[in-house]
Amino acid sequence: MKYIKIIRDLREDHDKTQQEIADILHTSQTMYARYERGANELPIHHLLTLCDYYNVSADYILGRTNQIQK
Repeated sequence: MKYIKIIRDLREDHDKTQQEIADILHTSQTMYARYERGANELPIHHLLTLCDYYNVSADYILGRTNQIQK
């Protein structure tokens, strides 16, 4: 699950806390931390929200391409 590292790296590159991203996703910090650890799979609606927030494609977050922009 390559996306685990990618969502963490994106968050850190944007100097955001897990709580800030959790707020954007309308979820708890605990649940978001579980996504970053791979304990829970990232729901598609959260994937799409992260794509819009970071301005990247779903393929980028999923590790299917190295192209950052949509």
